[in-house]
Amino acid sequence: MRAATIERKTKETQIKISLDLDNQSEIKIDTGIGFLNHMLNLFAKHGRFGLIVEAHGDLDVDPHHTTEDTGIVLGECFKQALGGKVGIERYGTQFVPMDETLGQVSVDLSGRSYLVFDAELTNPRLGGLDTETVEDFFQAFAFAAEMNLHARILYGRNTHHKVESLFKALGRSMREAVTINPEIKGVNSTKGVI
Repeated sequence: MRAATIERKTKETQIKISLDLDNQSEIKIDTGIGFLNHMLNLFAKHGRFGLIVEAHGDLDVDPHHTTEDTGIVLGECFKQALGGKVGIERYGTQFVPMDETLGQVSVDLSGRSYLVFDAELTNPRLGGLDTETVEDFFQAFAFAAEMNLHARILYGRNTHHKVESLFKALGRSMREAVTINPEIKGVNSTKGVI
């Protein structure tokens, strides 16, 4: 069973996430940040993941710690649930249109952490989320999961649409990358390990 539950407690946040790569039986998100809840729900739905997120953070300060730490724990869950990565596709690329916006996400579950984030988010705040923390979430997620993550907005106007297209594309590209292909023997690398 490819699943993980990880809890992380700091003086700033308390986060518990349960992830199931192969069973979308339950999606339940509560971060205290409405817009982040919406994005994680979209991520799980379009990635076809079971995902339960319980996050409590110092939102009286700002949403940064909660958003970033949620990305860290989610990345750790993927890393743990994937184990040795035997038989997975490893790569995923998805384009997602959202009205006037087109977003793209490409991932490589390589064991090497890297983020390229190319998105101009002109509206500084969406609900309770500072939009500059979207990149922080993607970076925390990529580094904790130990993967390459490239996210970009090809074009668009509405900041909500831009962020939504990226989270949907992230879910869909992760689904593609974690999918087990019976034709792959061992791990999908000439090195023999990823």
